Amino acid sequence: MAEVLNSVVDSIGGTPLVRLDRLTAQAGVDGAILAKLEYLNPGFSKKDRAALGIIEEAERSGAIKPGQTVVELTSGNMGTGLAIICAVRGYPFVAVMSKGNSEERARMMTALGAEVILVDQLPGSVPGQVSGGDLALVEQAAKAVTAERGAYRADQFHRDGNWLAHYHGTGPEIWDASHGAVDAFVDFIGSGGTYAGVARALKERNPLIQCFIVEPKGAAAAAGETVTQPEHPIQGGGYAMPDLAFLNNAPVDGYLQVSGDEAREATRLLARSEGIFGGFSSGANVAAALRLLKGDQSGKTIAVVICDSGLKYLSTDLWS
Repeated sequence: MAEVLNSVVDSIGGTPLVRLDRLTAQAGVDGAILAKLEYLNPGFSKKDRAALGIIEEAERSGAIKPGQTVVELTSGNMGTGLAIICAVRGYPFVAVMSKGNSEERARMMTALGAEVILVDQLPGSVPGQVSGGDLALVEQAAKAVTAERGAYRADQFHRDGNWLAHYHGTGPEIWDASHGAVDAFVDFIGSGGTYAGVARALKERNPLIQCFIVEPKGAAAAAGETVTQPEHPIQGGGYAMPDLAFLNNAPVDGYLQVSGDEAREATRLLARSEGIFGGFSSGANVAAALRLLKGDQSGKTIAVVICDSGLKYLSTDLWS
């Protein structure tokens, strides 16, 4: 029976797992894709889980004081999750974000009570395409603001609350909803928290499940490839960062690269065929899963995450 929740924070997690049979039929592949609809979290992304995990970890350890300011760099999704949780828990929140990210994200965080600091991109960078170099500038600004205000840095790239939220939540939820009938999992990496948490949770339950990291074509640093195209439209990840802490000792069975065009087309197909309105990285995950079903995973069942909502990309070329 449904119950009344104490706050919107209590609604984070427990998202549906949906079969994409219409999409696979239109794509002409043999097999199934199971989509974890993380865009149905209150901040419209999977980052709500990580934000909650990081703040609760800080509260348990005493690392954050009542009323202390929280600061984090973000492409928008982590910042939105933190804005929601900080609003409910009573922490002022400052989001530091590249001007290259879609403007909807900054507007949403501001509406949720966050202070948003926008950082210029590198000279010659393209709006909508945030590179690792652009992110480095955001990191510098976030460090400065944290020091100036005596703030708690949420630090999504290093706080264990990030990947543990998916290890204890997203991964087991995929396993339980599918009754263990998953052959593979693919995930487009940003901080690597979702991938590390879900892959570890699934592998512990069945070591035969194959787990694949997804990166942008030309920016596959985790795969050990030379970065030739650091700018790409798949916001929220693919920063061509070779050293992501959460991937250390995480199980990896393979690496897949998806172009911006492939991600865009898969996102549009997802909306048209299944009524699921995801963002660029959701399309990257679906495109990677389709490629596996066309290859050596033909006939298998692949789990993916629908990372965030297409509403966050209305100002981009995703829907033009």
